[in-house]
Amino acid sequence: MADVGGIDLNLLVALGALLEDRNLTRAGARIGLSQPAMSAALARLRRHFGDDLLERDGRGYRLTALGAQLLPTVQEALRQMEATMDRSPEFEPERSDREFSIAASDYTISILADPLLRRVKQMAPGIRLELHPIPNDMSFSAHGIVKHDVVVGPIGYEFPGRRLELFRDRFVCLVDPANPRLRDGKLTLEDIAALPHVQPTFGHEQPTPADKLLDSLGVSRHVQVTVVGWLTVPFVVAGTGLVAIVPERLARRVAETVRLEVVEPPFGQVDLIETAHWHPSRGADPAVRWLLRTLQETAAEL
Repeated sequence: MADVGGIDLNLLVALGALLEDRNLTRAGARIGLSQPAMSAALARLRRHFGDDLLERDGRGYRLTALGAQLLPTVQEALRQMEATMDRSPEFEPERSDREFSIAASDYTISILADPLLRRVKQMAPGIRLELHPIPNDMSFSAHGIVKHDVVVGPIGYEFPGRRLELFRDRFVCLVDPANPRLRDGKLTLEDIAALPHVQPTFGHEQPTPADKLLDSLGVSRHVQVTVVGWLTVPFVVAGTGLVAIVPERLARRVAETVRLEVVEPPFGQVDLIETAHWHPSRGADPAVRWLLRTLQETAAEL
C-alpha cells in the first residue's frame, strides 16, 4: 500500500486494530497478522508518533493520552477508506448486503425497530442493521457520532452532525391506578412536587424537555429512584406510590401489559422531537441517504 506522510497505509489498519482492541494478539487476529508482526507494527507506530500509544495496565494495556485522541480520527479514516473502495454512483438496496450501524435510545428502538425491520426486509432483504445504545459522549463531541451511520436522538441535547426530524412524541405522567394522589384520573402540579419520582439517566446530566419546563415553573421534584434509560421506568412505577414523566408512545405501549394509569400532564404539552443525526462525511454516501429516507418513511407511518 502507498505511503502517505511517510507512513505505510497498512500501518493505519494495524493502528486502528491496536487502539480498539488494546491487545496485540486480538488485534493481529482481526486483521490477519501474527503477534510478532503486530509487535513490529506497534514499534514503527511508536517511532512515528513519538509516543507509546499503548501502555501497560496490570496484565493488559490502556491507551495513552495521545492514543485516546487518535482513536476516533483513525476510526473515521478507516471508515472513509472502506467507503471509498465500496462507493458506487448508485445504491441498489435490493441487491446490497451492507450492514448499517444505528445508535438510538431504548425508547426509540422500542418504537421504530419493528416497523423499520419489516420495511427493510421487504425492500432490501440482504441488508443488516446493527443497533447500538447512544454513546455517552454524544452531546460533547463528534467522536460518538462518527462511529455510526445514523444516530437517532432528541432535539435539545446538542448532538453534533447534520439532522433530519423523524417523529414527535409528548410527555405524559405515569402512576399506579391505586396511587392516593390520583383523583378522577388527574394529577396537579402540587402532586408532581409531592410524589416521589422515577428518573431515567442517559450517561449525561442534561435534563429532558419536561424537566426543563418544570424547573422554569419552579416545581421541585424528589427523585427517589434512578434507572438507566426509559424502558424500565414503567415497571418500577407499577405497584408503588411513585410517578414518572415519560414519552406517551412508551407509556401507552407498556400500559397495555403493566397495570398503570397514563395521566394528562398538569404542566401542558411538552414535545419530544426525535431526529436522525449523521456525520457530515457520510452525507454523500448514497447508501446512507437511502437509510435516512427509509427511517423517515418508517417514522411517517407510526
